Amino acid sequence: MRGILIGLTAAGVLAGALPVAAQDEIIVTGMRRLNPDNDGSRPVELAVVTPAPAQMLRRTADFAVQQVVVVSDTVEEEEAHKEVQAMTRKAIDLSAGSGVQLASGELVVEPLTPGNYRELRIEEIDEDEIDGQAVKFLVKVALVPGIDAKAALARIDKFIKAVPAVGRAEIKAYSELTLSVVDPEQYRGAIIDLVAKDTAATSGRFGAGYGVEVTGLDKPVQWKRASLTEVQLFLPSDSKVRPRN
Repeated sequence: MRGILIGLTAAGVLAGALPVAAQDEIIVTGMRRLNPDNDGSRPVELAVVTPAPAQMLRRTADFAVQQVVVVSDTVEEEEAHKEVQAMTRKAIDLSAGSGVQLASGELVVEPLTPGNYRELRIEEIDEDEIDGQAVKFLVKVALVPGIDAKAALARIDKFIKAVPAVGRAEIKAYSELTLSVVDPEQYRGAIIDLVAKDTAATSGRFGAGYGVEVTGLDKPVQWKRASLTEVQLFLPSDSKVRPRN
């Protein structure tokens, strides 16, 4: 199954620093809780070498992604677990015709299916509006032409409201909207072309006796969020102008 690797970030800005396998789908920013007072949900900040904007490939992300929670406040824990799992299964069944996709996991995750949804970890959550036994998973919307962030959120909201309740279980949005990109390594060549074009222009300004040494092109492709629906893909490269001799 195609996995999703979540890149942890600060303030939805930063970049993935982990190598990824071909066809992996990368969550561009860490999941930030809808409640800004919940300190435990703040993403972890990672340091990254960011090249000049001219060396970054900017494009629309492949998916808009939001984390949701299914929670039951039924007193009997075993019954609450049954309600949560039953409602999660209903969400899976409904997703196919709702224009959304479901996924699970925190770092490397897989599509959420009838075959694996019972593997979701059930945890107790005690927050202002969410109290009980709960599971979390991801709802994704493909960012195809005509679908922007507002439309994606509206589609996810419509899906959430359409999932049939089971007992005292209910489903709610849990995180802010983030983005994902499928197989960022496929853009390595295009990024290197941008680096080559930029460094060639730079060295040309110093005359024929100078060239530009570039390092870091062998590192994994990294990413950061550029706008509500766009990402910037880049290599953590470093350039130095040196005399050719």
